[in-house]
Amino acid sequence: MKAKLILFLSLLIVFFTMTSTTFAAEAGPARRDLIHLRILETTDLHSDLMNYDYYQTKVDNRIGLVKTATLIKEARKESKNTLLFDDGDHLKGNPLGEYLARIRGMHKGKIHPVYRAFNYLKYDAIAIGNHEFNYGLGFLKTALKGAKMPVLNANVYSVKTNKPYFKPYTILKRNIVDQSGIPHEIKIGVIALMPTHIMKWDKSNLEGKVFANPMVETAKKYVPRIKAEGADIIIALAHTGISSQPYHPDTENAVYYLTQIPEINVVLAGHSHSVFPGPVYEGLPNTDLETGIINGKPVVMAAAFGSRLGIIDLQLSHQAGKWQIVSQKSYTKPIADETGRSLVKTDKSLYNLVKEEHEETVDFIKKLGL
Repeated sequence: MKAKLILFLSLLIVFFTMTSTTFAAEAGPARRDLIHLRILETTDLHSDLMNYDYYQTKVDNRIGLVKTATLIKEARKESKNTLLFDDGDHLKGNPLGEYLARIRGMHKGKIHPVYRAFNYLKYDAIAIGNHEFNYGLGFLKTALKGAKMPVLNANVYSVKTNKPYFKPYTILKRNIVDQSGIPHEIKIGVIALMPTHIMKWDKSNLEGKVFANPMVETAKKYVPRIKAEGADIIIALAHTGISSQPYHPDTENAVYYLTQIPEINVVLAGHSHSVFPGPVYEGLPNTDLETGIINGKPVVMAAAFGSRLGIIDLQLSHQAGKWQIVSQKSYTKPIADETGRSLVKTDKSLYNLVKEEHEETVDFIKKLGL
């Protein structure tokens, strides 16, 4: 009788142990509302919408947003929750950009093909880069009327009003689903910055109209406001490169120091046309090139001309009443291999959307006999 009682009690202990372990396993990720959030970046497109070299008048599959667009669509298929940003320098840099600004001009009612492409791909926000000023503030203002997403920059100020010339930041409200399929609203703060050197590079276009404040100081001014307005995470669209050289107010490549601002969670870099993570940054202090982390923050830089797509994958968990990043990794994907062989198909819809201006540019070059 005693032996049967001991056996019965032993079975009860095993049953409750297994039950509690199973419950804990089932309650894990789903209970924490674990969310995968994917952040995508293009940068320094320099009007390379097409996979075409206007200087040599031939197809070039190493460049072109019509190729990057395919990677964007593939990345979105892989993740339920994605955000897409451009980091600036998208209007100037090739004969297409020159033709539209200096020869044809912006026709009334027409949307610049760069912004037509951005609208088609549904960018969540875009940054202004230094080369956006090359055609003057008037052209830029006219072209930006066609952009259907927030256009951001926080450190360029109007001389007349002493206020930001552009929208300094935005807070995106997005419904995203966790691993168990439950939707949640998350607020993503986005701020954009660029080098103060614009006042030298584009002095004739900007002097007396705008002035530029230092990037890190500007970020430190606005980021607490963005946090106070309820942002769960904050992304910096940093049209600036990566260097650990000592910081000063006119530092051109300030990403390293932006990652040291506590409230900034993610940095999308640009301007220097480099690839991060990549071997050129070997030896950068407090940097993990395997995961693309600088000073504990994920950073990505997707080269230039649409040659790569930048990707940052975050895992978010709702803990202690707020969303926290529990894992992070950044990397880039190329549109072509090292020999120039295309790795992705051309997005035909985007191609057709911007081919009018492309063909006009090609025809104009032919007429010049170039």
